[in-house]
Amino acid sequence: MTDSTRLEAGDPAPQFTLTDQDGASVSLATFTGSKVVVYFYPAALTPACTKQACDFRDSLGSLETAGYRVLGISRDTPEKLRAFRDAEGLTFPLLSDADLAVHRAYAAWGEKNLYGKTVTGVLRSTFVIDEAGLITLALYNVRATGHVASLRKKLSLGD
Repeated sequence: MTDSTRLEAGDPAPQFTLTDQDGASVSLATFTGSKVVVYFYPAALTPACTKQACDFRDSLGSLETAGYRVLGISRDTPEKLRAFRDAEGLTFPLLSDADLAVHRAYAAWGEKNLYGKTVTGVLRSTFVIDEAGLITLALYNVRATGHVASLRKKLSLGD
């Protein structure tokens, strides 16, 4: 069970302002008029999250050409996010949501099955937000490997 109701296509995207890897404030409202991919991941510098972030990095050119901006959100501190960016050459903002308020607003925090046990944690999730701030895709419990390729297909951006 999540802390809030899952978002669906057509819902307004919950607004937020978070601190990025460099200590700057980043607001979703800044991206009004642009399409945005917001993805939630459990922890920087872990194998699966690194794979997913590098897939976004490697697809960033084609996503940006199609008008999409990418924002990654985790519970990590800005310092850890900066280390993650530097270690992997990530070129999109990584945002810190230490109090989980934004995770909860997007229903990206809740119960999940991990190695046969029910635990509470980050639900690896991705949201595509249109220029008007509405959710066009809400993808919950995605797998790190292959997710960006699947997302690109859903966005009609090819393989």
